[in-house]
Amino acid sequence: MENCKEATTPIATGRYVDNDEKEVKVDQTKYRGLIGSLLYSTASRPDIMFSVCLCARYQDSPRESHYMEAKRILKYLKGTIDVGLWYPSEVSLNLIGYSDSDF
Repeated sequence: MENCKEATTPIATGRYVDNDEKEVKVDQTKYRGLIGSLLYSTASRPDIMFSVCLCARYQDSPRESHYMEAKRILKYLKGTIDVGLWYPSEVSLNLIGYSDSDF
């Protein structure tokens, strides 16, 4: 993946990801490891959340197209290495929440 071409979007826009039983199966352990690493990355990269969760649906029986989509997310991450959230330790973060008491 070091010499791969960078992707501009985390998921392909012209294809539909589904559970096609006719496709070739891939190694389930390898696919789950990749998805686990990508899920860990979503803490600082919320822009890949939808794509990773879409790929995570197919951990039971991953196919070649699912693996290619997960690799596309890695290519997107390579192209956008300077994008992400930064949580400085010096700044106090205050969480403000609102609730509708009539609900």
